Amino acid sequence: KWFFEKVGHYEAKKEYFFKIPGIPIAYWISNHVISCFIKGKPLDNFAEPKVGLQTGNNDIFLRLWHEVAFNKIGFGYPNCEKAAGSKLKWFPYNKGGEYRKWYGNNEYIVNWENDGFEIKNYRDKDGKLKSRPQNTAFYFKRSITWSFVSSSYFGVRYSDQGFIFDVSGSSLFPQEEYHLFLTGLLCAKISTILINVLNPTISFQVGDIASMPVILPDVNMKVLIDDLVKENIQLSRSEWDSFETSWDFKKHPLLIHKGNCTTIEQAFNNWTTFTERQFNQLKANEEELNRIFIEIYGLQDELTPEVEDKNITIRKADRIRDIKSFISYAVGCMFGRYSIDAEGLIYAGGDFNDRWKYDNGQWKVRKTVKDEEGKVIEDTWVDATFAPDMDNVLPITDDEYFEDDIVSRFVEFLKVIFSGDTLEENLDYIAEALGRKPSETSRQAIRRYFMKDFYKDHVQAYQKRPIYWLFDSGKQDGFKALIYMHRYDEFTVARVRTDYLHRLQKSYEAEIKRLDIIIDSNASQREKANARGKKEQIVKQMEECLQYDQVIAHVANQRIKIDLDDGVKENYARFQGIEIPQGEGRKPLKADLLAKIL
Repeated sequence: KWFFEKVGHYEAKKEYFFKIPGIPIAYWISNHVISCFIKGKPLDNFAEPKVGLQTGNNDIFLRLWHEVAFNKIGFGYPNCEKAAGSKLKWFPYNKGGEYRKWYGNNEYIVNWENDGFEIKNYRDKDGKLKSRPQNTAFYFKRSITWSFVSSSYFGVRYSDQGFIFDVSGSSLFPQEEYHLFLTGLLCAKISTILINVLNPTISFQVGDIASMPVILPDVNMKVLIDDLVKENIQLSRSEWDSFETSWDFKKHPLLIHKGNCTTIEQAFNNWTTFTERQFNQLKANEEELNRIFIEIYGLQDELTPEVEDKNITIRKADRIRDIKSFISYAVGCMFGRYSIDAEGLIYAGGDFNDRWKYDNGQWKVRKTVKDEEGKVIEDTWVDATFAPDMDNVLPITDDEYFEDDIVSRFVEFLKVIFSGDTLEENLDYIAEALGRKPSETSRQAIRRYFMKDFYKDHVQAYQKRPIYWLFDSGKQDGFKALIYMHRYDEFTVARVRTDYLHRLQKSYEAEIKRLDIIIDSNASQREKANARGKKEQIVKQMEECLQYDQVIAHVANQRIKIDLDDGVKENYARFQGIEIPQGEGRKPLKADLLAKIL
């Protein structure tokens, strides 16, 4: 029945397939689509698609950019010769990533020190070369890049000068006059249809892109396309750089859009308005580009220009996500990674005193301003209105045992950013976004977030390569403290132990004595029951801390050094699975110093 009623039946003349590069059996396509291949010229007439570097071992040669010392990354170099002359080790690397259009996915760096000497000479035990550094003449050139494997949609991203590119982040090197035009074409709806004719899979091969038909518009239409594409790239770049996982991040958007308001709610509302406007503008631009290209290619009967919201690849404001990212930014300011008094990344490796200094009772931060070409136009020291933590340790406790614990510092941060007069209102707003329980005060809800969820969110945001490391005694939450990896030194562990763990143990002892007084007093039965419950919990925490002290003492005595170039995975592992001898005939105690990265 299916055959005779011609359900799902297609008819096509075989000579049509010879009009399409590679002669695919694309029996479902219309005459209008076939005519695109007849009228158009292959894309490789206007640009050179290239497959990039195969390192042979990405674990050795690649890092997420935030793992290493920032001053060892070379940005914006035009070619291999200039990069080699810089004597720097790490350079931006296009590696594909999730589906995203126009700009972004700038996350990885590659070891191309000394013109890639280590990669070029990376061999197996038998001496066979494992790497494949192909098309090196195109390294560092401005390009269009895409993800080798993506969703059912195809989309490309503009890539600045200064990137090496990967097999999974294949790149296209257009003639200068066609750079914006081809970016727009490849982000338009028609590109997905045309590429699917050439290769109906989710893998977007270089050869398929090279064969895509290009039909040029008239001069005026091309100018319009170029202008729309330029704006789309800027809209996408602005959104990408609004998050601290971008190396061009300047300041948290709630600070940028705060204006003169004194509440975080109003700052978030301003940010929401801004992102809605950006999102809607990008959507309108994409639909206009779709309309233009559909008309150029004569595919009005095949496609409509509308774009669903889910296919716009910039993000709108999100209260929960943005409040959590605001908290993360605050922690970054506590560690000196950022400053509210200077834009951009302040300290991420190197000499801390080169970026921060304590002078006559006043912290100062080095403010460096660059122009669009990356040239320094201002380099001054300014007074810091919010100081970094002096010893690189932020204790996280379930009660107020330290005057300068992470919650106290966060409250101080809010006062500086907004106002002491609106502090409680701001704390309430943040606590509600974090899911405050009915029985909790705002400070308790924020404290619970730091105790239970902050580190999970940090690990997720930084793709299991966290830059803040959590000292964690175990399930009872007896002891927790954050440090900043880039400020770690061989004495950090000892400092955490003596200045924080031991102090907390004494605080626990004092708290138990206070609870015993309540238990033995004439207090109500309810108060006594609460005191007994809290004492029982603290006793468990003390026992956990005693065992943890063995671990931290053992590690402190080793004075372990780390090398940021080794990356988070290798450095973090140096503090895990610690074995502490327990005496003759007894099994060693095996434990982790840091929280597990799940």
